[in-house]
Amino acid sequence: MTTENMTAPSALQQPAGRRTYDVRTHGCQMNVHDSERLAGLLETAGYVDLASLPAGERPDVADVVVFNTCAVRENADNKLYGNLGQLRPAKQKNPDMQIAVGGCMAQKDRSTIVARAPWVDVVFGTHNIGSLPALLDRAAHNKKAEVEILESLEVFPSTLPTRRDSAYSAWVSISVGCNNTCTFCIVPSLRGKEADRRPGEILAEIEALVAQGVVEVTLLGQNVNTYGVEFGDRLAFGKLLRACGQIEGLERVRFTSPHPAAFTEDVILAMAETPNVMPSLHMPLQSGSDKVLKDMRRSYRSTKFLGIIEKVREHIPDAAITTDLIVGFPGETEEDFQGTLDVVRASRFSSAFTFQYSIRPGTPAATMDDQVPKAVVQERFERLIALQEEVSWAENRGLEGRRVEVLVAPSEGRKDAETKRLSGRARDNRLVHFAVPEGADVPRPGDVVTVDVTYGAPHHLVADSGLQGGTYAVRRTRGGDAWAALQDVPQSAGKPAVSLGMPSLGKPTAAATAPTGPGCAVV
Repeated sequence: MTTENMTAPSALQQPAGRRTYDVRTHGCQMNVHDSERLAGLLETAGYVDLASLPAGERPDVADVVVFNTCAVRENADNKLYGNLGQLRPAKQKNPDMQIAVGGCMAQKDRSTIVARAPWVDVVFGTHNIGSLPALLDRAAHNKKAEVEILESLEVFPSTLPTRRDSAYSAWVSISVGCNNTCTFCIVPSLRGKEADRRPGEILAEIEALVAQGVVEVTLLGQNVNTYGVEFGDRLAFGKLLRACGQIEGLERVRFTSPHPAAFTEDVILAMAETPNVMPSLHMPLQSGSDKVLKDMRRSYRSTKFLGIIEKVREHIPDAAITTDLIVGFPGETEEDFQGTLDVVRASRFSSAFTFQYSIRPGTPAATMDDQVPKAVVQERFERLIALQEEVSWAENRGLEGRRVEVLVAPSEGRKDAETKRLSGRARDNRLVHFAVPEGADVPRPGDVVTVDVTYGAPHHLVADSGLQGGTYAVRRTRGGDAWAALQDVPQSAGKPAVSLGMPSLGKPTAAATAPTGPGCAVV
């Protein structure tokens, strides 16, 4: 490992009192993981997590507030400027407080942010999150806003220090950027072209995480299954999954998100044949209409999509498949919408993230003719939600009586305290609320509990078998040990200490990508 990317603490960052930080995240899992790196950078530079301070010592607002923004969702800009407006009084009261805006909205709007909110101190983009501590220093020294936006990635983010949110579960980036040209999506222009990490670097990072107590990793990429495009190996992602299966102590492997156009049978077989790769798959459909898919520039059609679903269920019968759906894309007719309903019925998704199309400036779809009226979009959206609720509920009711292994979470249910249940995720990623029998062993977050499903609700499973004299078994894990070890650590906020970044040496050589046995070589 190297420390050349770490920023040394400065006098500006460490006045007499402790300077605190607060990173506020909006958007996708990529942003969540980037925020872990922003937290690592700030702690390396001498800041203290606001949430880690005892309630009596915690100021109302941190000395540095960082917004890690999203530009994909409707009204993302209104949300950002609303949040910035709420902080203006705090900035006026404490001129030394600093506000930074990063992420996709910063990459898109650049100097517009400072023009609309002149009390912002720093604006940085998706390609230079490692610059944040230096930009905060410069803004404080020069008494003016610092705006730095790079047009392409110079350093892979995994080289940066990271403050992970969880002791037992971790995100691992395998690629950044996207080479697709979907007409509704602004991500490629904000995240850039796809850049892949060396397989050996990815596996080395996972092994290091497992050594720290991590039992679950999620592989991240804008299109994870196109991993290998930079070094010309179209089978690289399947090989990577198989290699993850050889890491001792790694119990669960997930990934998000693949693209149907590039999803190949070797990945399905790798999932089916690698025990620690979980039987869950997020496969974005977007639309069931071939005409709309063509207008979206989604290079697959409904028949291919359904073929993927059929092949997954053939090899992984218990797989839970989720999806993304867009309603009201420009030119969508009632017939097109019926095509989406047909594919949803046939696919039997366990759940779906459904969105009403909204114009995103800078995308080809924003200027297309035949924008669908809002009232029509709303009515179709409600019909789609009703159908998916029906499907999800039927699928979950079908699991009643099924035995499940649950990786316990700190709290994933709004009513956990009220119902005296704990929560976590089954192997297929369904949310499970389970009861702990009186006097029974109480699991820690990161431990695994085996229970039977007693009720399938539309959005979760209930497992009260332990109260009914049925299955209830707790398996203590290294992940639970890692969580427990942090609970009495002052100023940890229950999070692991900052870990140094993994070095990156550029594109992999041929030797670096060659598999050894069924997996990838660690180089």
